[in-house]
Amino acid sequence: MYADKPVPHPDGNYYMKAEQQSQNASISANKPSQIAGLVDYSNLRSLPEIWQITAKLFPDTVALIDPHAKAKVSLTYAQLNQQIQQFATGIQALGVNGDATESIPPRIALIADNSPRWLIADQGIMLAGAANAVRSSVAEKGEILYIIEHSGSIGLVVENIKTLKKLTPELSNLPLQWVVLLSDEDAEENPDLKVFNFTQLMDLASKNTLEVVKQNHQTLATLIYTSGTTGKPKGVMLSHGNFVHQLTSCTALIQPNVGDKTLSILPTWHSFGRIGEYYLLSQGCTQIYTNRRYFKEDLETYTPQYVVGVPRLWESIYEGIQKSFRQKSPKMQKIINNFLSVSESYIKAARVWKRQDLKNLHPSNSEIFQARIKTILLAPLHYLGELIVYKKIQQATGGKLKQLICGGGSIAQHLEDFFEIVGIDILVGYGLTETSPVLTARRPKNNLRGSSGLPIANTQIKIVDLETHKALPQGQRGLVMAKGPQIMQGYYLNPEATQKAIDNEGWFDTGDIGWLTPDNQIVLTGRAKDTIVLTNGENIEPQPIEDACLRSAYIDQIMLVGQDQKSLGALIVPNLDALEAWLLSKNQPMEGEIDLNSKMIRDLFREELNREVRDRTGYRRDDEVIVFDLIKEPFSVENGLLTQTLKIRRNVVADNYQEVIKKMFR
Repeated sequence: MYADKPVPHPDGNYYMKAEQQSQNASISANKPSQIAGLVDYSNLRSLPEIWQITAKLFPDTVALIDPHAKAKVSLTYAQLNQQIQQFATGIQALGVNGDATESIPPRIALIADNSPRWLIADQGIMLAGAANAVRSSVAEKGEILYIIEHSGSIGLVVENIKTLKKLTPELSNLPLQWVVLLSDEDAEENPDLKVFNFTQLMDLASKNTLEVVKQNHQTLATLIYTSGTTGKPKGVMLSHGNFVHQLTSCTALIQPNVGDKTLSILPTWHSFGRIGEYYLLSQGCTQIYTNRRYFKEDLETYTPQYVVGVPRLWESIYEGIQKSFRQKSPKMQKIINNFLSVSESYIKAARVWKRQDLKNLHPSNSEIFQARIKTILLAPLHYLGELIVYKKIQQATGGKLKQLICGGGSIAQHLEDFFEIVGIDILVGYGLTETSPVLTARRPKNNLRGSSGLPIANTQIKIVDLETHKALPQGQRGLVMAKGPQIMQGYYLNPEATQKAIDNEGWFDTGDIGWLTPDNQIVLTGRAKDTIVLTNGENIEPQPIEDACLRSAYIDQIMLVGQDQKSLGALIVPNLDALEAWLLSKNQPMEGEIDLNSKMIRDLFREELNREVRDRTGYRRDDEVIVFDLIKEPFSVENGLLTQTLKIRRNVVADNYQEVIKKMFR
């Protein structure tokens, strides 16, 4: 990624125009309230340098809004930079001094959740010359204590007194020198630790001066501990260079204007949510903090241009829209379904002649001609559907969305189709915590549905045989390997795990299964470790089958099981609202809770599973779900069955329901 030199703008600020890699689209100058181009960060030595730049470029633009805090928070870029510097000064005053000659600076544990103060603490710690070890305040006590101890943290920044009390008295056994609360609560006297609240730390900073610490691309910026499926979590070492690469590469993917709004809902300490925030803020966007409770309301209130999220988030939006459809009159439901059916045919035909159909990447001239004729014939009805139905859906999501940025898991095809139909663009990316995280992403002008896009700048992807690790040709499915400036430095204090993950040539083993299209776009089909092996030797990748089953209105969540069994089984969380509506349509009186074991309900789910699995592209008889059980409790973060990015923790679900699974296959 290269950029022109900064040029003066009529409003007195300086803007830089980035040359787009992977696409030829240029960004034209707009009115002074908008950005003339994208800010170039390729010369950054460390991540916190961006805040001085943004404070100079967009001083009065609102950077952060937290409408759900006890007292609403709103910070401009100038104020954000000032508070980051003040926090860093306070941290230094407590005895933190980084050394530019050390690639691993002092560590400070940051145990907190989404808020403006999290970002201030995160960047303040780095600016002070330290690296942070991050985790949610709601994580299990034992896991947090392990992270603090394993990272060798000399200081601890926590959400509030409640979090601090959860960790005491065990903290006294760790080599911590002090604790900072991100709240303004008064901490009790602690004979073993110095405890400061946020205001006290900022007051301490006012009596001191910030010492500039020189850092470079090799300097450790953060430790992100992966959720351990077995054993202890591993500390992923991400450097300033890893993050700088992401900032400079994302300009080819998203081109926001200054003042564009984004909703922040992902865990801010998680690599995907984190780089999404860093990038959009680096370009002068306004970030609004939200949560699952207020998300739909905030979409309408704040009308964001961008939302960074995971498939489960878009699934919840889709389910909400489907629920509103079911509340319409039978006549209106029929009209809506007819429009959706016509529009599905329209977008699929358009994909063919645009060569954006994953099932037919090289259509013949005849197929292209027929697809063009089909889109011409269906266009009037599709645009009528937009006027009558789809515009209302867009308004329910704020009406100004430019793109939904999706990562953290595969997105089901029916969701891809639906959002394309209603005119909401989803850009899917792919990566892992260990890759900072983005490896590949779709481009706005090359949005191949079903793929995870092209490699970003200076990134290489290859597919190798699972057993021999020999490179496979394009189109052949195998293990995904990646190489580039975003690959982690390794797992902290775990050289054995590092050697298993990164080979001598720098190739990182993602653990994912996929294949490459002729133009080098990655298509993911599952996780190597998630593969279910049946007794007949067939290897089944559960994710595509689960995605197909989720098309059913009656299935809210599903996890396939069947390792070492003759056939597949499934644990299903039903959509109770849809079930209730179905029972009423069948004139079945509701008396108390729905009986999930009734023959009528089980027959319905048998039909749904059979239809969705058999309609799936690439269907084989071994894909059929032969046995299943319906469970009432949804998989959630709170009960430990979902990760913070809303992916099913398969091993935990299997452990929790092991008796149910055994009975299922008996």
